[in-house]
Amino acid sequence: MMRTPSFALILGLVLSAVPAASFADSAWPDRPVTLIVPFPAGGGTDLVVRTLQPALSKQLGQTVVIQNAGGAGGTVGSGQAARAKPDGYTALAVTTSTTALAANLYKNLAYRPAQDFAYVGFIGTSPYVLAAHPSLKAFTLPALITALKSRGQGTFASVGAGTVSHLLGEMFAKDEKLDLTHIPYRGAAPAYTDLVGGEVDVMFDNPVGLAPFVQSGKLAAVATTAATPILPDVPTFAAQGMPTYTQSLWYGLAFPKDTPPAIVERMNGALNAALRDPAIAADLAAKGVDVRPDTADALTRSVAQDLAFWGELIKKNGVQFD
Repeated sequence: MMRTPSFALILGLVLSAVPAASFADSAWPDRPVTLIVPFPAGGGTDLVVRTLQPALSKQLGQTVVIQNAGGAGGTVGSGQAARAKPDGYTALAVTTSTTALAANLYKNLAYRPAQDFAYVGFIGTSPYVLAAHPSLKAFTLPALITALKSRGQGTFASVGAGTVSHLLGEMFAKDEKLDLTHIPYRGAAPAYTDLVGGEVDVMFDNPVGLAPFVQSGKLAAVATTAATPILPDVPTFAAQGMPTYTQSLWYGLAFPKDTPPAIVERMNGALNAALRDPAIAADLAAKGVDVRPDTADALTRSVAQDLAFWGELIKKNGVQFD
C-alpha cells in the first residue's frame, strides 16, 4: 500500500529547495546599515547625506550609520565600498564625480563604475557655483576675469583631483586664458577653509556647502551653472555670456555589485519615500538640491550616459592632474 507523503514532509522538501539567501533578503535590514560618504565631513555630499539620514533610517527601520572615507576625489571611499561584502549592509553615496569623471581620469582606478556597483537611485541634482575670495573685489563674471588677469597668476581650489569641481576650474582657466594653478583638496571642507582664508582665489562647488559663506559675506558668488533659489541674486554663466557652463552634479546611492535585487529594490523604495517627505525635500531645496525620486535603472542608465558625455568633455579640454 502506497503512503501519501505528509504535509510536513512536503513543506520541508519545498523549503529546502529555497535558497537560504532569499530568507535573509526578506529580513533585510535586521541591523544597522553603513553608508560610506567618500568625502570628508562638512562638504556638500556629506551635508546632503546627513540631511537624508534620519528619514532613510526611519523608512528602513534600522539606523543608517555614516562613515566618511575621503581622499583622491572620492575614489578611495568608493573603492572601499566596491570591495565590501554584497549583503546590503554597506552602501555608498555616489556622484557624477566619483563615477563618470573618475572612470575617465584615473588610469588605475580601484573600481569600475559601470560594472562594480548595483545602483539604487538618485538623491537629487545640484548646479555649480563659482565663488571667489572677496579680496578680488569681483562680484560679476566679467569683473572676476579682469581681476584674475590683472594678477597675472592665481589659484583655484577643488574638492579633489578628478571631480567636476576640478574639471570646471580647468575649463574656466582654458576658456578665459587665465594662469590658474589647480590646488586639489581631500574634500570641500578643507578647501572652503583656505578659500575663506585667502590661500586660494576661486573655486567651483555646489551651493549646499558654499552658500553659508556667501550669505555671510566671507565669499563672493559670481555665477551659477543654473539658477538656484538658495542664491537667488547670483546670475547664471549663460546670463553673463558663457552659455556652455550648464553642468550639474547628481547625488545617489549604490551597493557593491552582486547585492541581491530584492535588497536594492527595498532600499530604492526607502530612498524614494524619504525624498518624498516634504520636510526632507524642503531641507534639501534650502541647500540647493532638487530631490529626484526615481528607479534604480534610471541611475544605472545615467551613469552609462555620463561616462560618454564627461569622457568627451575631458578629452576636449585636455585635463591633466598635478
